[in-house]
Amino acid sequence: MMTLDELEIGKSGVIMAVNGEGALRRRLLDIGLVEGTRVECLQRSPAGDPIAYLIRGAVIALRTEDSSRILVEYC
Repeated sequence: MMTLDELEIGKSGVIMAVNGEGALRRRLLDIGLVEGTRVECLQRSPAGDPIAYLIRGAVIALRTEDSSRILVEYC
């Protein structure tokens, strides 16, 4: 298992857990980051932050600080 920010470009993973508290956790769950969801890392910005992910058919950009709270497993 690894965190979402460690997922390599072009690779996919399945969300195993969403860590965090309060509004941040609620925001991550609201955009579809729930256990069992498949996520693909599409690209990183030139500076490395944020990172674009394909989540349930939508492209979502997350800061490394936020994506480091999500545990994924390669699929």
